[in-house]
Amino acid sequence: MARTNRYAPLEAFAAPAKPYAQIWRGMLGLGVIVAFYLLSGWAMILFFSSMLDDFSMLRLFQEIAHGSTPRGLAILLASFAPLLIATFVVSRHLHHRAPATLFGERSLATFTKVLPVLLLFALFSFGLTQLSESTARSNPLVHVLSWAPIALPLLFVQIATEEVLFRGYLLQQLAARWRSPLIWMVLPSALFGALHYSPGAYGSNAFWPALWAFGFGCLASDLTARTGNLGAALALHFANNFGSLFLVGFYGQLDGLALYTIVINTRDLWDLLPWLLLDMLHLLIAWLLIRLTLRV
Repeated sequence: MARTNRYAPLEAFAAPAKPYAQIWRGMLGLGVIVAFYLLSGWAMILFFSSMLDDFSMLRLFQEIAHGSTPRGLAILLASFAPLLIATFVVSRHLHHRAPATLFGERSLATFTKVLPVLLLFALFSFGLTQLSESTARSNPLVHVLSWAPIALPLLFVQIATEEVLFRGYLLQQLAARWRSPLIWMVLPSALFGALHYSPGAYGSNAFWPALWAFGFGCLASDLTARTGNLGAALALHFANNFGSLFLVGFYGQLDGLALYTIVINTRDLWDLLPWLLLDMLHLLIAWLLIRLTLRV
């Protein structure tokens, strides 16, 4: 099938962005979104500093930075909400279109259709990871379930924020001007990958998780262009993060509510690489499952 047919739904998805798709608007909008997010971060710091002493505040921010406790992980996920609000505000007041247009038509129907398939696959993959000697029990199931009513909605806020910004706002603004995937797919995905560059967690290996995030962004963009809405990308992102945050994740990295953790030296490439390759394989299979389910 020709590329133009494969990505035909992208035309309708990007259409609401066309009247105000000037480059300067997109750059200004992104700047406003980032500035609003940074200001909200300072507001959070001031809020906690007014309530806690220096030692307690330092401990709390360490929990948030590493997601090492349920409280820290929940606050970290909630911190994405201002970014989502800022994207909605910019869409409404700078581009003069409804925030709902960032999701595309039938986004909810697409999301609910593919999410159960992906969650079943995540549970199957979780079972396979238990065969590895590198996995260790982290949190009791009852503890994770007690936090689920708070953490799961916040997880959706986090993944919705990233999808609305990268596969909604940025992809639409670029696709409204350029038809080439090298622009509307690669540029937002490159930015998405760069923001996952974390030398503090991975040392000299930080490039590889960032490259994985770039690949994720490309696959999520591909699904968005094939379906004309964010539903499939939202489901892919939710199932992926659900697996890494609640089922099995790397020890010391957002593992505050993980049932199991992978205990390896993430700064050692030969320890990290097999897990990254396995994660990429998991991602590709999930992408194919979505395409088979939706027939796109």
